[in-house]
Amino acid sequence: MNRSLENLTKRKATGGRSRPSRGRRAYERDGYAIEPLIGEAESRPSRRRGGSVSSGVVFCDVANVSDAKGKGTKSKILRVKKSPANRDYERRGVITRGAVIETEAGEAVVTSRPADDGVVNAVLTKSR
Repeated sequence: MNRSLENLTKRKATGGRSRPSRGRRAYERDGYAIEPLIGEAESRPSRRRGGSVSSGVVFCDVANVSDAKGKGTKSKILRVKKSPANRDYERRGVITRGAVIETEAGEAVVTSRPADDGVVNAVLTKSR
């Protein structure tokens, strides 16, 4: 994705084009947002500053679900019930932080950021 950089493409007061004094930097690069969906587990690695690599979830079928006492178990994700981030995400089944998901253990709220953390962590709200 090639997004224009604001300060590199400014115009002069006369309306003429201002030539950029430098090119783009690696840290100015932009990519498409990862929208984690329910499906067979798949993640996408991305290079960060300093050469470290992080991975984001592209598809996920299990979540690490914690109960009120803090005991965690792996549970299969059945569907996305509600998403406060975007109403369209509910219909499409996109998993985001704060989304209410239905799991085999019960209804849970996602506490991690799957696109950034590479894992789906959730806390039970109602158990089955």
